[in-house]
Amino acid sequence: MKLLKKLLIRFLGLLVLLVVVLFVFQKEYLLKAVRVTYLNGHKTAFLDDYNYFDNTIIAKGGSPQPWKIAKNCNQVKGTQKLENLHKDIGTVAFLIIKKDSIWHESYYDEYSKDSKSNSFSMAKSIVSAALGKAIMDGKITSLDQKVSDFFPTFNQGKSVNMTVGDLSSMASGLNWEESYFNPLSITTQAYFDSNLYELILGLKGIEEPGKSYKYLSGNTQLLAMCIEKATGQKLANYVSASFWKPMGAESDALWQTDAPNGLVKAYCCIASNARDFARFGKLYMQKGNWNGKQLLDSTFVEKSVTPRFEQSPNYGYGWWLSTFNGKKVFYMKGHLGQYVIAIPEDELIIVRLGHRNIRSTKGKAETDDFTVYLEETYKMLSLEKK
Repeated sequence: MKLLKKLLIRFLGLLVLLVVVLFVFQKEYLLKAVRVTYLNGHKTAFLDDYNYFDNTIIAKGGSPQPWKIAKNCNQVKGTQKLENLHKDIGTVAFLIIKKDSIWHESYYDEYSKDSKSNSFSMAKSIVSAALGKAIMDGKITSLDQKVSDFFPTFNQGKSVNMTVGDLSSMASGLNWEESYFNPLSITTQAYFDSNLYELILGLKGIEEPGKSYKYLSGNTQLLAMCIEKATGQKLANYVSASFWKPMGAESDALWQTDAPNGLVKAYCCIASNARDFARFGKLYMQKGNWNGKQLLDSTFVEKSVTPRFEQSPNYGYGWWLSTFNGKKVFYMKGHLGQYVIAIPEDELIIVRLGHRNIRSTKGKAETDDFTVYLEETYKMLSLEKK
């Protein structure tokens, strides 16, 4: 009994010491990371983790615009290969929208059309859209406006010429480590810490901006902070007024914040559903026009879905780019395989949300499951009764 008591006291002592060390070295965010992630059986951020964070609301408007449902919706079932993949990697929603109507819709794991799940980095495309809207509104002069106009701390060193366009196109040259599984990385700290503003303003330029692509989530967070400075509005409110309401989203969305400060995690973490996420695919496929109203300048949209750098053909301004069977493809992409995929030539939008993805084995920007979604969707379309 005495031995057990001594062991318990030593354990508690070590636990207290560990907590003190974490605070001394400013790594206390790891306590929340362990509580939210590992104690829920995960090794990284997960689809429903928004429930463990403070969130602000992206409000829907009073006039929702439900998607039209095709007369032959779900007439063609998912192929066996597609259904096997959904089961293997935990798909929760798979949606095919053809010519502005839902042609196929499947949900799994007790999810439904109204279920929310984490967008992860699909949010970057939405922040880029907010940049385009701020330019259209005259709040930001152009993609070439300097970041230092909003945050003078970047008016020095290699960052002196860094622009908002550099942030959107992932060409900032900032010292951010993009690592989702390293608990000591700045990416992990940004996800779980409570002072995102200070963390971002502590970034330094280590490469010349505007010269080449390097994917850094910190770019989008800093871009969001610039948009808020320029518009004088919280980003969630600006996105609501600029897109969520005029596009007729059917549900409020949630955007994680770095409570208690209330700054949205702009590089990730909008909780919504497949139908409402799909609206951004439609908006960009229609060159910024929504049912006759120009929400974004068409030139900005076209620039967004065109590679900025020849050596990096898979990224534009906030959107990923590809081709399939010679057809142009652009898409929103998030951690664990969240996708809104648009193929303008065929007036086609594919949405996939889920728990896991398959990493690419071919050194390509697209993961292997991404390719399957496209291939099997076109097989399904070929089976449609005429």
